[in-house]
Amino acid sequence: MPGSKYTDKQERKAKHIEESYEEKGVSEKEAKSRAWATVNKQDGGGKKGGSGEKKSSSRKTASRKSKSGTSGKKHSSTTKSPTSKKKAAAGRKGGKAKARKAA
Repeated sequence: MPGSKYTDKQERKAKHIEESYEEKGVSEKEAKSRAWATVNKQDGGGKKGGSGEKKSSSRKTASRKSKSGTSGKKHSSTTKSPTSKKKAAAGRKGGKAKARKAA
């Protein structure tokens, strides 16, 4: 398969998926189309190399976390009890907050 745009592993995967669809009664042409669509979706297309490598999805997650959303409840520091504030501060400092003794 000289000049193929896909790796041997991708071609084997597509062949297996194609056979699976044909066993389910899907036409040969449709099975082949679905198989390659599946391989492309899973692997991000054909052979990759150099700067064409698919980037990890962790960058998307990181940028999503940095954006402040407008939906949901707004939290105010005034709604926290003094005890929870102490515990939160102690957690940031790495220590334990002392619990108050009940009188």
